[in-house]
Amino acid sequence: MSDRYNAFLYRDETATGGEGPLSGMSVGVKANIAVKGMPFHAGIGAWKDRVAGEDAEVVKALREAGAAITGILNMEEGALGAKTDNPHFGPVQNPHRHGFSPGGSSGGSGAAVAAGLCDVALGTDTMGSVRIPAAHCGVYGFKPATARVSQQGLEPADLSLDAIGPLARDLDTLERVARVMSDFREGAIDGPGATLAGHGVEIDREVLRVFAKVVHDMDAEPEVESLSEPCSRIRFAGFIRVSWAMAVHLEGVAVSDHLARLLTYGPDRPEKKLAEDMDVLNQALFEVRHIVAKHGFLILPTVPNPPFPRATREPAAQADFTCLANIAGLPALSLPAGWTENGLPVGVQIVGPEGAEAGLFALARTLDQKMGAYRPPKQGA
Repeated sequence: MSDRYNAFLYRDETATGGEGPLSGMSVGVKANIAVKGMPFHAGIGAWKDRVAGEDAEVVKALREAGAAITGILNMEEGALGAKTDNPHFGPVQNPHRHGFSPGGSSGGSGAAVAAGLCDVALGTDTMGSVRIPAAHCGVYGFKPATARVSQQGLEPADLSLDAIGPLARDLDTLERVARVMSDFREGAIDGPGATLAGHGVEIDREVLRVFAKVVHDMDAEPEVESLSEPCSRIRFAGFIRVSWAMAVHLEGVAVSDHLARLLTYGPDRPEKKLAEDMDVLNQALFEVRHIVAKHGFLILPTVPNPPFPRATREPAAQADFTCLANIAGLPALSLPAGWTENGLPVGVQIVGPEGAEAGLFALARTLDQKMGAYRPPKQGA
């Protein structure tokens, strides 16, 4: 099958699956997750010839369940960013609109699934990097709770925030894979849910329109809660933590000038400011977990903007909402919610309690049936 989106960087045309609950399913894997015998470069040019010696634990689990691992997917360099315009392996195109970003950092994963190049793709989510491309590519994406999915075989960004998660074109497929690759529990979600006010995020008017309809169509109107700090401040504190962790991990590795600049923010942060950042993250962790425990779940737009032209600078606020689940260590799911007047996808995300993964998917199904927003890309888009 043709890949005019530059989503796959390596294809195993002979890949076959086996017997099991995922028999017949094809899976593409982001380039920072180890697949034995395949490239394992994490989007970093200096590692372009590195090959994984063994499967990551999540990949092994999928193989044992019968899935066919079909290849390696393009990504943001080092998994830091939300555009997927890789300086070493080229840009990924959004299947819904050529010349537009698929989001990131798992942009190849989102594009490959949306375009039907594989049934499922694995991505990684540090501040939203599974859910952002899911929203921008009009598909479904699940970030497990941090503690409920193995990180063995992952080239990390920040292990305190990282989670490997799947993307798919429907919730049934997404759940089947999530049950195999993560510690999936049967807890239910009870409550009207909550959303945020006073979050300090400028939301595109079309995203606001779509989200308002989602809320209007819910069985009960979500309660309105607030956080002590604006989401932009929380996201920036998270970025500082990731920048610091990656600077240490990638010390001595040749990277692009763009990534090298991003990796200076953490180490160059004054000690007093760094302490303030950590306080912001700890407070956000407590508050988000409290809101979810009190109301059952938190519902928000996945991304405050629709997909954007690849030639433009990526909006800084893309991870303002998604980062909250990573900082709190909670499971979160993005699903298609609607479309802009210009025909671009918009997503909504639900953050649920740890141990209620089945309840999170049940809630997503109820919303999905009401919204009916999934649609494949138009040919020639």
